[in-house]
Amino acid sequence: MKLTILGCYAATPRTFTNPTSQVLEIRNRLFLIDCGEGTQVQLRKNKIKFSKINHVFISHLHGDHFFGLIGLISTFALLGRTNDLHIYGPKGIKEIINLQLRLSNSWTKYGLFFHELESKESEVVFEDDKVIVKTIPLNHRVYTNGFLFQEKIRERKLNLDAVQNFEIDKCYYQNIKNGKDITLDDGKVIENYKLTFDPIAPMSYAFCSDTAYDESIILDSEEALAGKTMHSTAKEAATIASKASVKQLVLGHYSTRYDSLELFKKQAETIFSNILLADDGKSFEF
Repeated sequence: MKLTILGCYAATPRTFTNPTSQVLEIRNRLFLIDCGEGTQVQLRKNKIKFSKINHVFISHLHGDHFFGLIGLISTFALLGRTNDLHIYGPKGIKEIINLQLRLSNSWTKYGLFFHELESKESEVVFEDDKVIVKTIPLNHRVYTNGFLFQEKIRERKLNLDAVQNFEIDKCYYQNIKNGKDITLDDGKVIENYKLTFDPIAPMSYAFCSDTAYDESIILDSEEALAGKTMHSTAKEAATIASKASVKQLVLGHYSTRYDSLELFKKQAETIFSNILLADDGKSFEF
């Protein structure tokens, strides 16, 4: 699993920082998460092929999280895109994008499919044979979702020595990898665990964008400002990570009032130790 940060700073774009956008590569699928201004430029800088992006997830309809979307859609059309593009986001996103396309007479020749979200409960929004994506309802000034990307459990690994020892025909190998027991010609049943190894443990990535912290007691210098804008401090994010028993926390969406990102890390590390700092153009492989 690879995460590429295209932008992770506050709402106003600057010459050296970009608003929120990420690309998650998981099981050979490429998902674009949020699409702030400048996303397509950042995609080019990071050498991510436009044609590999078929699913875009938008957390909420604040500009720093989706103002780059119409530009990306238009560029796809100019480049002669033919494969479908699926967009998952709050109810209203279809109206916004279609209005821009209609008034500019710039309809796409490729399929553009909107999956509008309005449930306040977690729901599955995408699923195939390898990956499942669920919403994470968040608490912000407008309807907002995070997204949980989960690998499905892989097939079991064949223990060739064991299989050959029992003289099992190759035609049964796929059934064995699918977890099935095998019955020999003499009627003896060989349990699957004797013929296979456990698969690699599935991984998951939770993207949580703008959200207020729900607990009532927050001892932090930025609590008042974070509360007004319904965002979370680094310490609050670390508290959520700790309570959720995650393995690693990637901090982002930084306020530009600070000169050093290390301040965010130091604050979070008072609660949770496994902290990674996002930055524009930075990639993480898990």
